[in-house]
Amino acid sequence: MIYKTNGILHLNIANFNRMKFVILFLALHSCLVVHSQHQDKVDFIQGKVDIKIDPMTETIAGSVTYKLEVLQKVDSVFLDAQNLNVMGVKLNNKKVKATNNSKRIVVHKRFKANKTYTLDITYAANPKQTVYFLGWKDDLLGNEQVWTQGQGKYTSHWLPSFDDMTEKLEYDLDISFDKTYEVIANGALVATKELDGLKKWSFDMDSSMSSYLLAFAIGDYRKKEVVSSTGVPISLYFYPSDSAMVEPTYRYTTAIFDFLEKEIGVPYPWQNYKEVPVRDFLYAGMENTGTTIFSDSYVMDSIAFVDRNFVNVNAHEMAHQWFGNLVTEVDGSSHWLHEGFATYYALLAEKELFGKEYYYWKLYETANQLKELSNKNMGEALIDPKAGSLTFYEKGAWALHVLRHEIGENDFRQGIQRYLKKYGFKNVTIDNFLKEMEMGTHSDLSAFRNRWLVDKNFPFDEAKTILERESEDLKTFFELQKDMMTSSKDNESIIKKYWKSTNSDQLKAKITRTYYKSLSQDFIRELLGNESMLVRQALATSIVQLPLDLKSEYESLLNDGSYITKEEMLYKLWINYPNDREKYLNCTKGIIGFSNKNIRILWLTLALLTKDYEPNNTNEYYLELSRYTSPVYSNEVRQGAFQFLEQLIGFSDNNLLDLVDATQHHSWQFRKYARSLLDQLLEKKEYKDRIDRLSVKFNKEELRYISNKLISE
Repeated sequence: MIYKTNGILHLNIANFNRMKFVILFLALHSCLVVHSQHQDKVDFIQGKVDIKIDPMTETIAGSVTYKLEVLQKVDSVFLDAQNLNVMGVKLNNKKVKATNNSKRIVVHKRFKANKTYTLDITYAANPKQTVYFLGWKDDLLGNEQVWTQGQGKYTSHWLPSFDDMTEKLEYDLDISFDKTYEVIANGALVATKELDGLKKWSFDMDSSMSSYLLAFAIGDYRKKEVVSSTGVPISLYFYPSDSAMVEPTYRYTTAIFDFLEKEIGVPYPWQNYKEVPVRDFLYAGMENTGTTIFSDSYVMDSIAFVDRNFVNVNAHEMAHQWFGNLVTEVDGSSHWLHEGFATYYALLAEKELFGKEYYYWKLYETANQLKELSNKNMGEALIDPKAGSLTFYEKGAWALHVLRHEIGENDFRQGIQRYLKKYGFKNVTIDNFLKEMEMGTHSDLSAFRNRWLVDKNFPFDEAKTILERESEDLKTFFELQKDMMTSSKDNESIIKKYWKSTNSDQLKAKITRTYYKSLSQDFIRELLGNESMLVRQALATSIVQLPLDLKSEYESLLNDGSYITKEEMLYKLWINYPNDREKYLNCTKGIIGFSNKNIRILWLTLALLTKDYEPNNTNEYYLELSRYTSPVYSNEVRQGAFQFLEQLIGFSDNNLLDLVDATQHHSWQFRKYARSLLDQLLEKKEYKDRIDRLSVKFNKEELRYISNKLISE
């Protein structure tokens, strides 16, 4: 999550007199401004939410009751409310004057100090963001979903709440919905009740949190129940059709949970833990309190697990339950305390599961990325609230790795525990954290702070020295790099010397990817015959021109248990050996690949481009490929189909309608892709005329967008 601060205000002399009036106006109203921003004289303790969700109209109606303590007398309190329709406001069960400017609800009343009040708000919402309604207007049964993504401060789009993370309170949620679906939310499910075809799910939280971490997900789900070693209930949700993928998707979940509790040394702070996959999620995952929502692109079978699994995201969101949810930043300048910590502890969990060298290779990969950023003069400080994900996540994890080394294992663990216990259910700054880490060691961390948190450039040389000292694999790899630059021997001789000195598949795969151009055909033949699937995958992804003498060896890669390898080799074999295209298509027929259907979409495209391949099925294959641009499929599937159709076959009218639909998609990444592709098509008269003719089928938002495009053209 990236948070933004106010920009710098630039004045010139010509505007100065006018600005004096503005400054005077702000001074006269400074009391109101300060109170509305911080509201530090009022403490909201509890919020009881009762909502009814209508997915067909995409609306939410309900009420919330807040309990608040007034610490010092004030004449108003406020809640953030983005475009909510407020029907009624009561204070201690009596109507009270309130104003609503579509951003905030301000309650006007002389509040007495040291007194507790109850505030009731009845409202309705038609959220344009934060709550997402999927699949309710198509004909595909079972793909209907509703889910939330608060992302820092956006819960106020569906609930009068607090965009300020420092306002922490205990929430309880009552959600009414169609009883045929499953409703999942923060807290323990304490009751359900059916009435008039609807079902009310009642969830209870027993500890306070920031309101951006409120969440719910609704859909056709089943669940698997497991329990941590300390007795914490863990619910793993899945679609009914994905029952065979539950084990590989959630593999190691309890092991990760148990490891984090032991490694962190502070008990899991919430009642239970839930993990829920949803379609077209905006990010990999989101750490809502006790209820992680994640992209269903991570739902996978055992073959996919080898290439891209849920383990890191799983561990990252789980670690956030301590770092971000239990202890929360004051503002974006301390965002390292969320993302850097979650990234670091996820890496530690992977180290526990996959070994020490796996951990160090990942650190090396991110060190190279951060080095490139610095080399481009784009390095960022960890205290910069506008820094990007690479800085907050990866540079943040590196900073913790270095800090642990500098102060020692025991002092690091004790400092983390002291920090979490002192600031549990509170808000912190980076300086609060560093003070706790200094306390046990009696050391000064100002040099560490300047070098790793304040300095924009990533200290790659220091990182490399650490890696060389701590990792046998990387020490060997750095020696190989040095020999390749300084030795008079031929490259392959040097490579073979180091190859024989190690049993590490990760090191061998790295050598293969880095120096594959130096490998002879005889050596490649040996590798393809004797080495691990990881090394074979490195060869598959690195080599472009396949030599005829190694044809059968490369063909064997189609049988490897890796969707990445299968996809790479299907395409490269099809390109390099045109006389055997039918054989390669027959060998891979029926393989789907990842959840984005990477192999199936490639296969359909190649089948259509292969002359005389199953001519009786050509129309069927085209219809299947063309169908994948439809909104009933995930945005990853749709984008893959759009790419192949655009490059090789062309678009039908239905594809164009689907593309226009995609320009309004809630995922900004997919929306950006669709709009860019549409711009390219509009440059061609044929497509521009076709899109113009299809405009009668556009909805209001699509028509407005396309009309502006056509006018600008």
